[in-house]
Amino acid sequence: MANPTGLVIEDLAKTYDNGVRALDGITLHVAPGMYGLLGPNGAGKSTLMRTLATLQTPDRGRLSLDGENVLAHPDHLRQRLGYLPQQIGAYPGIPARNLLERFAWLKGRHRRSERRNEVEVLLDKVNLREAAHQAVSTFSGGMLRRFGIALALIGSPRLLIVDEPTAGLDPAERNQFHRVLAETATNTIVLLSTHIVEDVENLCDRLAILAVGKLLVEGTPTALTALYQGRLWEATFKRGEPIPSSALRVLPHPRGTRVIYHSEKAPDDRFVPRPPRLEDVYYLALERTGATA
Repeated sequence: MANPTGLVIEDLAKTYDNGVRALDGITLHVAPGMYGLLGPNGAGKSTLMRTLATLQTPDRGRLSLDGENVLAHPDHLRQRLGYLPQQIGAYPGIPARNLLERFAWLKGRHRRSERRNEVEVLLDKVNLREAAHQAVSTFSGGMLRRFGIALALIGSPRLLIVDEPTAGLDPAERNQFHRVLAETATNTIVLLSTHIVEDVENLCDRLAILAVGKLLVEGTPTALTALYQGRLWEATFKRGEPIPSSALRVLPHPRGTRVIYHSEKAPDDRFVPRPPRLEDVYYLALERTGATA
């Protein structure tokens, strides 16, 4: 049998010295394209990202990239990896273009013309050409995230890991970031780790939901939402009206409170069918574990 292409994660586990079980038998097969990892804080997403980036080793499990054993040969993945962590640091006083060129050299772009051409293409892609002469340490939050994706894309990685990439970005910056990720995913495995359901719903072909170190559900957004067709209901309650304690979600509404309910039948005649959304799948998965979003 031929080795599978893409990223294969088998029975990955990690428990820290303080007893926290951050990963508990995670198994996934991630093909080229956009793949979402959804979960609340403490779900194990960052631990999984750091393990995949070879920044830490698991207690057990197997990892392979295009059939190559990553744990036995970590350099195989490192040479093909782009990684955008939650926090990006920058040396003070160094212009963006200079820093990108230095990283391109470290990634093996030793011919000056090749290195400069790649840097200019990336600056255009993330819309930072006009600011390329500025020190990265002076960049705004949105500019810093865009610079980070340029850094991660140096060397045309086979696997791109992005950890909470749109946290703190305004809507225009998020849209631009999404565009860059979608373009990159054409020939690359893009692993998007976030707690923002909308990002995954808009971008990802497949997703997994994690909580307390466990894989709860996995599949396409369409298939996961179809599981709850005809089983979700919603109603608007006036202010002061008692709300069923078993409601799945309770949301603010201009006329009072919007209540979302999960059951085979409508609780009463105030409720109407609700087309399932990925956010509903997310909350239902977390409800089964007692985790909170």
